[in-house]
Amino acid sequence: MPYTTEEGGRLNNFAVEPKVYTAEPPNNSQKRNYLIGGVAGIVLVVGLVVLAAFVS
Repeated sequence: MPYTTEEGGRLNNFAVEPKVYTAEPPNNSQKRNYLIGGVAGIVLVVGLVVLAAFVS
């Protein structure tokens, strides 16, 4: 564990930093899945709004 000593003798314990990496852009399959999920979410929200309007 990396400790540092501050003035007055106090110890500070710092967390180990994770390894840094660059994110990869989504491939075509992931893009298609995002699109399908987005459309399904929009349909769900619109359906709930219509249902709430119909019930009230």
